[in-house]
Amino acid sequence: MRAPTIRDVAERAGVSKSLVSLVLRGSDQVREEKRQAVLAAVEELGYRTNAAARSLSERRTRTVGVLLNDMRNPWFVELLDGLNSRLHDAGLHMLLADGHLNRRLGEDLTRTFLDLRVDGLIAVGTLPASEALRTAAGRIPTVVAGAREPELSGVDIVAGDDEHGARLATEHLVGLGHRRIAHIAGHGRAGTLRRRGFEAVMREHGLTGTAVVEQGDLTEEGGYRATVRLLSAPERPTAVFAFNDIAAIGALSAAEELGHRVPRDLSLVGYDNTYLARLRHVWLTTVDNAGQDIGRRAAHRLLDRIEDPARPGEVVLTAPALEVRGTTGPPGA
Repeated sequence: MRAPTIRDVAERAGVSKSLVSLVLRGSDQVREEKRQAVLAAVEELGYRTNAAARSLSERRTRTVGVLLNDMRNPWFVELLDGLNSRLHDAGLHMLLADGHLNRRLGEDLTRTFLDLRVDGLIAVGTLPASEALRTAAGRIPTVVAGAREPELSGVDIVAGDDEHGARLATEHLVGLGHRRIAHIAGHGRAGTLRRRGFEAVMREHGLTGTAVVEQGDLTEEGGYRATVRLLSAPERPTAVFAFNDIAAIGALSAAEELGHRVPRDLSLVGYDNTYLARLRHVWLTTVDNAGQDIGRRAAHRLLDRIEDPARPGEVVLTAPALEVRGTTGPPGA
């Protein structure tokens, strides 16, 4: 049995093929009774649009390439959820590529996205400013989401206010009475901004002499090793602010293995408010980095840029918020 065609829909609804096309494209130039007749015919016949043919006629694929820095980071899942919901509402579909895998294989899938003629590109997380990414940004509408880099001409950036978020976390620990506070730092622009926020608060409270920065690598193992070093020092910190929730989980493991109770002996703060922080046996105090909101805003920016590709790039920052849970308390509580 052959699949129904647009001609079959037109005959069933008693209208022209061109009017059926207008209805399927969501045009507002069709009378309501005609629209309902076409939609009823589509439902009765089980008609499905031919995406390839529609792409040729509209000169659009209605797809968006999403290049993700690292699929292992759970915060990106929330960002993608917000991104996909907004794109879906606009009739667009995501094509996802893992930038971490790209680097391991020595490939750059931005070229593949260009070959597939995607309508736009969203780079999620901190990615190297490769020549392929720069070329893609010059040819199709591009947005960077969840990171402050790379900075490219004509590209919008949508991210959280990292420095403000770090200030919230550090002020919380100082307010609890902690004086010896350590920060497990990250890499890239986000790492620099979060470290800057931490050091600024410590300086403002006259605690520069007891502020410690230990470099991590954004992983659970990195958080674990950094915390082992911190807790092995003669003047160990009473609180640790980690670059992200994953590193904070590593810090929690290290503290428990070394015989320190959280938060009695060591307070811990993460960043991102991922599902890991909300697990009941973890219940991590963390900074909510508004992942879904960043995703929705990034999608909105891309849709605007598709409509007006020539407008200047802008930086849009969302406001983080502190989520206080069970891993922070007064020193020695």
